[in-house]
Amino acid sequence: MNILEQIIRDKRAEVALRKAVVPTGQLEACRLMERNPRSLVASLGQRPSGIIAEHKRRSPSRAVINQGCSVETVVKGYERGGAAAISVLTDGKYFGGSLDDLLLARASTELPLLRKEFIINPYQVLEARAYGADAILLIAAVLDPGQIRELCGEAHALGMEVLLEVHDREELERSLEGGADLIGVNNRNLKTFEVSLDTSRELISLIPAEVGRVSESGLGHPAQLRELQQLGYQGFLMGESFMKQPDPGAALAEFVKTLEP
Repeated sequence: MNILEQIIRDKRAEVALRKAVVPTGQLEACRLMERNPRSLVASLGQRPSGIIAEHKRRSPSRAVINQGCSVETVVKGYERGGAAAISVLTDGKYFGGSLDDLLLARASTELPLLRKEFIINPYQVLEARAYGADAILLIAAVLDPGQIRELCGEAHALGMEVLLEVHDREELERSLEGGADLIGVNNRNLKTFEVSLDTSRELISLIPAEVGRVSESGLGHPAQLRELQQLGYQGFLMGESFMKQPDPGAALAEFVKTLEP
């Protein structure tokens, strides 16, 4: 069993427990359900950097990244630093996140929020909306085309957008009819954890022009973003390169400055 299979096994048990503790009716009654979600796609077009800056405490590939900065400090710093949107990891066991992180992020910024999670059930989509997310991440590697269509439909019915993550050509081609608003090309091989921007370079021509294009993982240099922008990417999901610094917001601001002509 690889790490992704382990995570999904644990996630099924976690979702079953959460559904038993917090019924859908309770989520539907949350105050944030009355809020109109903001468009992640539009924000990427409006903010020159195109950076979706991520709050991320740790990961299976890098143990602890940053446990010292509060969610509020990171999120407000990201907004000041020029992020187009903010990604919040809510998985607890493997990434040290929680839905409370999403709630705190929502209280700290008006930027679009992406719930980054291993979403396998419509219940998690409703959770995302109830806790203030504007968009959700779906991972093609753990979903079949039918599940992708179902979860995209659930998100759209709730006014949210979907970033669908793919790792190779096969995942991309079988997922294109799912209805995602953006395709995220993850440059990290899930089996080896090796990172190569060749993945983004090779898949860009296969993504329809009407779908938003996001490159993920392995991004840490301005030259990389410039190249990928020229290829046609509008968004860049970046977390570790900022979160490993004592002040993630300041690190982002400095990075954005180097992108200016």
